[in-house]
Amino acid sequence: MLLSRYFLPTLKETPAEAQIVSHRLMLRAGMIRQSSAGIYSWLPLGLRVLRKIERIVREEQDAFGCVEMLMPTLQPAEIWQESGRYDAYGPEMLRIIDRHERGLLYGPTNEEMITEIFRSTVRSYRHLPKLLYHIQWKFRDEIRPRFGVMRGREFLMKDAYSFDLDRAGAIRSYNKMFVCYLRTFERLGLKAIPMRADTGPIGGDLSHEFVILADTGESEIAYHRDFLHMSLAGQPVDLEGDLQPLVDAFTGKYAATDEQRDPAVEAALGEALVTGRGIEVGHIFSFGTKYSRPMNAVVVGPGGDSVCVEMGSYGIGVSRLVGAIIEASHDEAGIIWPESVAPFVVGILSLKPDDAACAAIGQRMYEQLVAQGIDVVYDDRDERAGVKFSEMDLIGVPHQLIIGPRGAKSGQVELKDRRTGERQELAVEAALARLLK
Repeated sequence: MLLSRYFLPTLKETPAEAQIVSHRLMLRAGMIRQSSAGIYSWLPLGLRVLRKIERIVREEQDAFGCVEMLMPTLQPAEIWQESGRYDAYGPEMLRIIDRHERGLLYGPTNEEMITEIFRSTVRSYRHLPKLLYHIQWKFRDEIRPRFGVMRGREFLMKDAYSFDLDRAGAIRSYNKMFVCYLRTFERLGLKAIPMRADTGPIGGDLSHEFVILADTGESEIAYHRDFLHMSLAGQPVDLEGDLQPLVDAFTGKYAATDEQRDPAVEAALGEALVTGRGIEVGHIFSFGTKYSRPMNAVVVGPGGDSVCVEMGSYGIGVSRLVGAIIEASHDEAGIIWPESVAPFVVGILSLKPDDAACAAIGQRMYEQLVAQGIDVVYDDRDERAGVKFSEMDLIGVPHQLIIGPRGAKSGQVELKDRRTGERQELAVEAALARLLK
């Protein structure tokens, strides 16, 4: 992408309404613009990041046997009345009456909708288990929307739903999603800690929230220091095998939010206890027959009797993750994206576009990187070098190729690592080889 043709409305000053780092940087980097309270337009740079996160989430859901579908944003009120949640959910639900006097709502979640679809299509235990998911916009009418995309009213969410014949099957599905979430957050460049959680309005008796570490996080957390070194990287995961030991390895370690901390356990941990701040980015639930029983979601069991299916739901805040990653990874100059979700992986800065040698090297490197499928942005604008440096750091491009007139004469460029700030002077071919690795 040539920056001279791109739409990147960056801001020099921090907007007064932005209270937290991610909100400030997303506005300054030209990623979002507010439409109304808690509702945002995603501008090209922000949309690129959002789509990359969505892609990774989707790939991991698919890898763990989930089947994608798409449910509507508007849902009929009667299915929520059937489950008993229509009145219980509270004022966060946006209720609508259409021209035919039918009640609708803008979905804050999809347990009722997916249960209605399941009960009308699945009849036999032979078609179980089922894991279904979609990635769709949700709406919750927060009384005080704030912190940008971290706590908005409209947000993009991945929600998956499991259907099993019995409790044992439901736990297997739960464990599968537990491991899927750990792997998803690792791919996003995040250290996620699973914590036992309250089930809230979703219901059930088994729930974990996944909290990422961030100095500017919204909640105080305490956890065993082993979490800092635990990883699934390189570990083969047998999706058809027993995942319980792997889940136990994580849940067996102490981890708690500020409201759930256990002084006795923490005292026993001693130096193994670490405290910090975190941000919730995912939540999983196993809630048995909370929805299937009132909505009569049954199948014919092995003995010919009717069996009420066991269910679970599994959410990841896709748009919230954009802000959460920034909260976990930034400095005074701007955003530091993990390479997996960066809007552009490589940025080329031509410090003197009207210099023939600079222009030739810049165009050649740009074309070769694009040909290899690398997301690259080429700052070919007639701007001061300081502006180019500051904007490339602000938007967080991980690898920056700097082409100046002196180096260009001898076929040299400078390669900068955004995260460490390290710079290396390399020959053009060596820089290209480094990036193409």
